[in-house]
Amino acid sequence: MRKLLVIFMAGIFGLSYSQKVPTALKTGFSKEALQQKLEDEEGKSITVQQILNQHKGKVLVIDFWAGWCRDCLKALPKAEVLEKNNPNVDFVFLSLERSKEGFDKSLVRFNMKDKNNYWFASGWKNDFNNYVDLNWIPRYMVIDQKSAIAKYYAISPEDPEIQQTIDHLLK
Repeated sequence: MRKLLVIFMAGIFGLSYSQKVPTALKTGFSKEALQQKLEDEEGKSITVQQILNQHKGKVLVIDFWAGWCRDCLKALPKAEVLEKNNPNVDFVFLSLERSKEGFDKSLVRFNMKDKNNYWFASGWKNDFNNYVDLNWIPRYMVIDQKSAIAKYYAISPEDPEIQQTIDHLLK
């Protein structure tokens, strides 16, 4: 009986902390979300709008991750495959590390230095993450050539809708 209770409680605990699909799938960003500041590897401040402007005219995949996130680390090799299979697509990695030191260490440790990396110095709770309903990582979004959201919600780089969305946008 005790084992059954432990299994039941573990199941309830797991469900309460599992990623929930947002009820509204957004296709654009709010002004506040676009003004959210991140930092690049050199510690320079940049807004989400500036990042999107750098990739305007290209399909962009945004990958939310952190070096302390086991699910993110399991997904990294699959994200690399997605990136290699889509050479005409830009990829941006938004880190949710808890410190600049953690961000720097994770980039080296997980061979991310040659990628387009930024981190939320403001932490998880900020205007951008709140707007996109970020409640778990990893998380993936596909942005079209005009900086609109084409695929709002994916939790795995293997989600077939990511590739379908990319293929549709590149036609």
